[in-house]
Amino acid sequence: MNEQNIPLDVQTRVAELHDILNRANYQYYVLDTPELPDAEYDRCLRELQKLEQEYPSLVTTDSPTQRVGAEPLSAFTQVRHELPMLSLDNAFSDEELQDFDRRIRDRLNSQNAVEYACEPKLDGIAVSLLYRNGVLERAATRGDGTVGEDITQNVRTIYSVPLKLLDGDVPPVLEVRGEIYMPKAGFAELNDKARAAGEKLFVNPRNAAAGSLRQLDPKITARRPLQLCVYSVGLVEGGELPERHTDILEQLNRWGFRINSEMAVAEDIDACIDYYRKLGEKREQLPYDIDGIVFKVNSIPLQKRLGFVARAPRWATAYKFPAQEEMTKLLDVEFQVGRTGAVTPVARLEPVFVGGVTVSNATLHNRDEIARLGVKVGDTVIIRRAGDVIPQVVSVVESRRPDDARDIEFPDHCPVCDSPVEATPGEAVARCSGGLICSAQRKQAIKHFASRKAMDIDGLGDKLVEQLVDEGLLHSVSGLYHLELDALVALERMGEKSAQNLLDALEKSKDTTLPKFLYALGIREVGEATARNLARHFGELDALMQADTEALQQVEDVGPVVAHYVAEFFEQPHNLEEIEALKQAGIRWPAEEQQGGEQPLAGQTWVLTGKLETLSRSEAKDYLQRLGAKVAGSVSANTHTVVAGPGAGSKLNKARELDLPVLDEEALIAMLRERGIEI
Repeated sequence: MNEQNIPLDVQTRVAELHDILNRANYQYYVLDTPELPDAEYDRCLRELQKLEQEYPSLVTTDSPTQRVGAEPLSAFTQVRHELPMLSLDNAFSDEELQDFDRRIRDRLNSQNAVEYACEPKLDGIAVSLLYRNGVLERAATRGDGTVGEDITQNVRTIYSVPLKLLDGDVPPVLEVRGEIYMPKAGFAELNDKARAAGEKLFVNPRNAAAGSLRQLDPKITARRPLQLCVYSVGLVEGGELPERHTDILEQLNRWGFRINSEMAVAEDIDACIDYYRKLGEKREQLPYDIDGIVFKVNSIPLQKRLGFVARAPRWATAYKFPAQEEMTKLLDVEFQVGRTGAVTPVARLEPVFVGGVTVSNATLHNRDEIARLGVKVGDTVIIRRAGDVIPQVVSVVESRRPDDARDIEFPDHCPVCDSPVEATPGEAVARCSGGLICSAQRKQAIKHFASRKAMDIDGLGDKLVEQLVDEGLLHSVSGLYHLELDALVALERMGEKSAQNLLDALEKSKDTTLPKFLYALGIREVGEATARNLARHFGELDALMQADTEALQQVEDVGPVVAHYVAEFFEQPHNLEEIEALKQAGIRWPAEEQQGGEQPLAGQTWVLTGKLETLSRSEAKDYLQRLGAKVAGSVSANTHTVVAGPGAGSKLNKARELDLPVLDEEALIAMLRERGIEI
């Protein structure tokens, strides 16, 4: 059917739907400010699909319906870049960055400060996108900088890649360059699915992005959570672009491309160093991996004057962060015992500098992880350290495995107390059966008992707990309440004032609540919310201690596994002795109101969103739960009320869509006070 046979109103409607859907994609995937509800987007897409089925000649390569659907490739073809995609020189210190600035000013024969564009260096795959008359024609990998691979079909499946540029004075030929990457959340979800399916895990987000882009079947790429962020242009024909690099990026953003929201302009090289420091501090909070900062002379005329050397521009450099991954040798594996008896393998490594520190230990998690990695003592391994996260072994370099590499064998007896190690069916974790007779578990149990969300014993830090147990002054959690001033003062680095402050904090901690006490006991799988539900349901400790698994499963959010652990805990004689000793030491709490008692918010689900300024989020949650409310993390038709502070976003929008009651923090506090909560 040709265009003459297609009614004009149909052609007009198809054009409207293209515009609606393209702008919705731009708002959602580029600006992160969606305006079109999901349901309306779906209706428009279905309408367009129906019209294209009825009039096949209306299907164009830039149609929003053509994101997925191409046939699998047999191989990737090669593409020669119109302009080479060059590499960047690197700087690894402030001095090297200052040398870069000095060379630029010397070449420009000027001592005036140079303005720089600052952009996070995304850890992804560099690509080139070629547009003719505003429509995506071709996408290619960087390759060797001169020749790359044609990945057009796969790139078309990425929603932050515009198939057709938004209205504006777009040059007839425009080549855009950027980085395709996988956000951290998407990477975690992808590996979770692979783990559940028993498939091989990706090592890191960059590895996952590269593997996703090189799928011969575009439908597989379409299922991967990839994003594009653009950072420059290549070939431009028949159009004018601004004369500052950052202004060019802003223009690309208006045409439909995602640019990095952390981009900034630095007035001189000292400001560049400040920017590097600030981004380094927030690096772990970013939703994507970065491995450094790219600094570019912001003036395009100055860039042209500076030119290129070999395969890199003189006007740009990448100041790299300390590497988060490095290669080293696994010398041995030792086993540590945690608070719940979990026996954890710890890799002893040939020391290596990674993530800004020297690392000699890394976690191997459990028996299943060792099997998945296929790691042996003597292997060369890749370790990863990000921020304050415990370093972990992420892969094995099997080509470097020595002939004398040996298997890692789990102990059948606890390395601390020699009690048998038990493996629960269906669990990857093996556990020491020694309970509180195991000094390793004792230390961890005491640390947990004293923690802020448990008994909140101010001044009883981890090092002091270690010292008290090692000195033989503390053998159980109840022993905390029998510590004496003279014994504490005799400890190294413990003065009389500090000792007395600790005793005062212990005395203060005796007045607690039943939920906090239950949480402090360290029962497996019993967190704060479960402890509160147990206390609210049974009202008193004795009733809870006598409950069987069937009775326990009547408690909200308590299933068979948690019920088993709770019942098992209260069946152990040494646990009962400890509880009695704690009560004899003076620990007390007010009676909990049972379900069905005076709880005005019972049966209601509340949601907290945005920033609360008078109350902390945990305080507000605690007060609402005291009144019987359930506090959820998402808004639905079952939500009773939403409390919205400054910065509330999608949850507040959803509440308005559903016409739910919304309170600000002042109204929340007033409501709590009316119901007897003292704030």
